[in-house]
Amino acid sequence: MDPVIKKAAGIKPSQRQLEWHKMEFYAFAHFSINTFTDKEWGDGTEDPAIFDPTEFNADQWVAVCKSAGMKGLILTAKHHDGFCLWPSKYTEHCVKNSPWRDGKGDVLREMSEACRKGGIKFGIYLSPWDRHEPCYGDSPKYNEFYRNQLREILTGYGELFCVWFDGACGEGPNGKRQIYDWESYYKIIRDLQSSAVISICGPDVRWCGNEAGHCRPSEWSVVPVEMRDNQKIAEDSQKEDNVEFAVRIKFDDQDTGSRDLIRKARDLIWYPAEVDTSIRPGWFYHAGEDDKVRSLDDLLDVYFNSVGGNASLLLNFPPDRRGLIHENDSARVKELGNILRRTFAENMTEDASVKASHTLEGGNCSASNIVDGNMNTWWTTNNGQESAVLDFDLKKPCTFNVAVLQEHIAVGQRIEKFRLMAFIDNEWREIAGATVVGYKRILRFEPVTAQKVRVEIQESRIAPTLSTFGLFYNPDIKPLMQG
Repeated sequence: MDPVIKKAAGIKPSQRQLEWHKMEFYAFAHFSINTFTDKEWGDGTEDPAIFDPTEFNADQWVAVCKSAGMKGLILTAKHHDGFCLWPSKYTEHCVKNSPWRDGKGDVLREMSEACRKGGIKFGIYLSPWDRHEPCYGDSPKYNEFYRNQLREILTGYGELFCVWFDGACGEGPNGKRQIYDWESYYKIIRDLQSSAVISICGPDVRWCGNEAGHCRPSEWSVVPVEMRDNQKIAEDSQKEDNVEFAVRIKFDDQDTGSRDLIRKARDLIWYPAEVDTSIRPGWFYHAGEDDKVRSLDDLLDVYFNSVGGNASLLLNFPPDRRGLIHENDSARVKELGNILRRTFAENMTEDASVKASHTLEGGNCSASNIVDGNMNTWWTTNNGQESAVLDFDLKKPCTFNVAVLQEHIAVGQRIEKFRLMAFIDNEWREIAGATVVGYKRILRFEPVTAQKVRVEIQESRIAPTLSTFGLFYNPDIKPLMQG
C-alpha cells in the first residue's frame, strides 16, 4: 500500500473545519466609508462625518441572507482605509466620530445581535492593511495596534464563526512595507474564539484563487502544506483598486491534490476551498451598478460549482448609503433561495433500497446508511478496496436531473473519480460523472426517468466512503455535465 496515499486518506478536518463545511453558503457585506465616497478602496483621509446610513437595519440584512438560504454573514469591520464600524478606543477614524446614531452607534454590535436573533452565524473581516493608521509600516508598533483591535472585536461581539483575512499589504507613511505578525494574530483568535475558522491568509480555509466565482473541477481539501503560504496568497491577491481583478479567472495551481502532486509535497494538510465573489461588479455599493446585479442563471452556476464542487460560497452584498441591502440584490437572491428550496424539497432516494458490491466487514457501515438521512452514518469498504458499485432501487420510476453525493469527511477525503448511471431500456447508461466528492458534490444533467440508479466509484484512496446520495428534480435547473 502506497504510504503517501495512505497518509493522504487519513488527513482529517478539525472540529472547527467540520462545522465550517456545514455552513456551505454565507454572505459577505462590504460596508464602510467607501459606501459614501463611491470608491472601492479608500485612502484613509476620508472624514468620518460622511458615514451616515440613516436607515441602517441589521435585521433587513439578516432577512435577505435567510431568504437566500445563507447560514452566516461576514462583515467588513475595517477595510483598507482604516475606518472602523465599531467605536474603537485605538483610533478616531471610526463610527464614534460620525453623525450616525449621534456618534454612539456600533454596526458590529447591531449586526452580531441581529444574526443571533435571526439564527445565522456572524463573522468579521479586519483588513490588515490600514491606510489611515500613522504607525502602519512600523511593523512592531502596528502589529501591536492591530492585535489590540483584534482583541476588541473578538471579545465584544459574541461567538464568531470566522475571522477573514486577505493579503493586502502596502507601504506605510515611513515608506516601509508592513510585515504582518500572522502567528500572533492567530494565537489571539485561538485564545479568544477557539471555534472560529481563520480564512484565506490563515490555517483553516484557503482562497479558491479568483474573485469571479469559479473553482477547479477537482477541488481537493487535502493539499500540500505549501499551499498555506501567506506570502504567495498575498502575491496572488488584489494589490490595487482594479475592477478587472474581480472577473479574472486564473489558476496557476490547477492541480491541488492529485496523487502525482501529493507525492512531491513536504507534508499534507486539510485546507478546504472557499469561493468568494460579489453579486455586483464591485464589492462596495455604487448606484451606477444597480442594474448590474448578477443574473439568476449566473448565481446558480456559481452555487452549483462551488457548494456543489467541494467548496463553500461567500457571496458579497454591498449595502447602500441608506444602510440597506438594495432591492435589486435582495430580490435576486430571494429568487436564488426559492429555486434551491424547490430543487431540494423532495429526495427520491429516501425510501430506496441499496446494495453495495463491497462493504466493510465487521463494522456498522452498511450501504443503507447512505439513504438514512443521518450525516453521521456512512458506508465504506475494507481498506485496499478502492473501487465499488452501489445500486439504488427507487421502488418506482422517478424523474430527476440533480444528484448530490457527500463523503464522510470526518475520516478523510477519499473518492477520486466516479460516475452516475441509470438503468434505461434494459441497459445501464452513464448520465453524469466527476472526480472528487469531498463534503459535497452536486451534479446537473438532462432529466432522466428511471427506477434503478448506480453510483460506480472508479478510483479512491484506500477505501471510499459515502454518507449521502440524493436525487432531485427541478425543471428550472439547467444541465451541466461535470467531470
